[in-house]
Amino acid sequence: MSAAAIAEPREVEAEITYLAPGSFINRRYVAPGVEVNTGTYEPYRVRIRDGRPIAGTFSLDRHGFTLAKHMSAVRDFKDNAGIEAVYAAEVVALIKRLTGADEVLGLGWMVRTSGALPKQKVVNYQHKGGVQPPAGEAHVDFTPRCAEARARDLWAKSFPGAAPYRRFIASSVWRTFSAPPQDTPLALCEGGSVRDEDGAQNTLVVVDQIPSREEMLKPIPGEEDAVAATIFRHNPAHRWWYFSNMTRDEAIMLKFYDSDHSVAWRAPHTAFRDPSFPDARVRESIEVRSLAFFR
Repeated sequence: MSAAAIAEPREVEAEITYLAPGSFINRRYVAPGVEVNTGTYEPYRVRIRDGRPIAGTFSLDRHGFTLAKHMSAVRDFKDNAGIEAVYAAEVVALIKRLTGADEVLGLGWMVRTSGALPKQKVVNYQHKGGVQPPAGEAHVDFTPRCAEARARDLWAKSFPGAAPYRRFIASSVWRTFSAPPQDTPLALCEGGSVRDEDGAQNTLVVVDQIPSREEMLKPIPGEEDAVAATIFRHNPAHRWWYFSNMTRDEAIMLKFYDSDHSVAWRAPHTAFRDPSFPDARVRESIEVRSLAFFR
């Protein structure tokens, strides 16, 4: 490949949804098949570079994400039993290969689709192991405070009496299992282009049914310690990438949080509508969240 092709990758102009200035009650209510934000968001036209021709140059420590070849023995990603029996262990092995971590502990998985979702009625919904729409705003799945707390708690529970870990990475392994090209691929923002002040807390509230807006905006005691994501305000310095025409034999690993801040320690991401492929198909994908520990 020529130097010019590397310096000037193919670009798509598309909309990325960001948290709007002045949005102050930021929560994400999730119920079976539906997710609703209380905050105010705005779309921004941005350039999203296609990393497909230079996929091998992306690294977790430099960019906060990487694309890996990964063959799975799972034939049907809508078979929950097969995911639990086979895929969870495959993801653990992949993360260890990509990071060199000593221990990897799963935090659950979710299938997402840009297609129609059946109406579901679930009691005591857990927000994992189901089917949801794509997340459509720039975010990472934890705040730093939330990631640190989850890591401490899970390490103590899983390895009682063990010496403290020296580093951990909260991450997702994401793959599409629908045929390319997908209508709403995953956009990824270079960690080094993101400032600490670009992010804000978005509290996760899991419910069986989405309540009224009035109910969603009521005070939540202890909200500062609740499970929460980080959502991002627009910054023209953000550098966005995606990998066009992903197949089921590839997987993206992306960081939510890395306790080592000397490297790219998080990678904001979001689904976006790709206008460059008029024959695009419905996206179906699976993501597996985990914590990787280094002793």
